[in-house]
Amino acid sequence: MGASLSNLTEGANGSGVGPGLGDIPESCVACVFMYLTPPEICNLARLNRAFRGAASSDAVWESKLPLNYHDLLDLLPPERYRSLAKKDIFALLSRPVPYDDGNKVLWLDRVTGRVCMSISAKAMAITGIEDRRYWNWIPTEESRFHVVAYLQQVWWFEVDGVVKFPFPADIYTLSFRLHIGRFAKRLGRRVCNFEHTHGWDIKPVRFELWTPDGQQASYECFLNQIEHDDAYGNSKRGCWVDYKVGEFIVTDADPVTEVRYSMKQIDCTHSKGGLCVDSVFIIPSNLKERKRKGVLK
Repeated sequence: MGASLSNLTEGANGSGVGPGLGDIPESCVACVFMYLTPPEICNLARLNRAFRGAASSDAVWESKLPLNYHDLLDLLPPERYRSLAKKDIFALLSRPVPYDDGNKVLWLDRVTGRVCMSISAKAMAITGIEDRRYWNWIPTEESRFHVVAYLQQVWWFEVDGVVKFPFPADIYTLSFRLHIGRFAKRLGRRVCNFEHTHGWDIKPVRFELWTPDGQQASYECFLNQIEHDDAYGNSKRGCWVDYKVGEFIVTDADPVTEVRYSMKQIDCTHSKGGLCVDSVFIIPSNLKERKRKGVLK
């Protein structure tokens, strides 16, 4: 079987008999590549010269980029992309592109080329964040922003945010990334402290999103309900958890999409504390489902 595959890849100019993959015109290979994913294209590029040439075609890689990829490039210094081929632009945008003083990050999914976004807690309006009696900023490697907001204790819990960006047409899911308890490393091991964790089992937290064109979504839950939340009964206490707020739709007619989102528990009859707020994710909906096990950290 290995010999047969070798004959196929050699083609008429090699030692094999009859035509092979090497005889397929590069333009035909490029047409096929239009229907494949970027990882599949990169794997096939190793077969022969024609496949390698087609895998570098600007036409192929432009079809993998979102229609408004120039809006993403505008967030970068021009010298970083001015002379790049489309393949290299795709590779560049598949890595995190920070903007807004590093408090927001955009990137393209490497399989689908769809736009994803993460927004740091630093870019949100958090009630009482200036008072160190209530909130602290904790440096950590567990966040792509290297810092999370930690709530010690507060009576009025409210986090609000807004993002404006020319998202490509798609259906997006917005979610908060939260962690019950405070975590740290001691003697090389990760440990969690739940000393300040309280109040999340008395009243639910309300998550909301809305857009100027009338789209709305909301969700309520008791944050302490995550302790045995996965399909295998494993405890998630002390782990990062994504709380899905809802979905919003972007159409081709939307030049810039504005999304407002919030998380609150403002019943002042009791205090609450012991919560880390990392970020908000905005991910294409079926992509979010495919990556729900933490690949997007």
